[in-house]
Amino acid sequence: MNKEWPDKPVEVTDGDMDDFIDDYPLAMVDCWAAWCGPCRMMEPVLEELAEELKGDVAIGKFNVDNNREKSGEYDVSSIPTLLIFKDGELKDKVIGALPKKDLKEVLKKYM
Repeated sequence: MNKEWPDKPVEVTDGDMDDFIDDYPLAMVDCWAAWCGPCRMMEPVLEELAEELKGDVAIGKFNVDNNREKSGEYDVSSIPTLLIFKDGELKDKVIGALPKKDLKEVLKKYM
């Protein structure tokens, strides 16, 4: 890994999602949209996790309204959807808003 770990969610797009996933051994991508209430509820949770888990997991924010290609590639049909990648490979998909402690437990399985 040659990038510094982010301590907040990073905007990712169709054009750079693969690079983001490849840059970190463990990456989670939040598939969201501005109009989605549950997505908005997840924002503070993801902000806190990005800070707490810096060095263990990188968190990306992927706007599905602006990026259709990867949404289709990863079969994102409901939002929020959290895609969890370990060593560049999709390992898990979490659909819906989760409390912070539950999401942390999911991530710990891959750390």
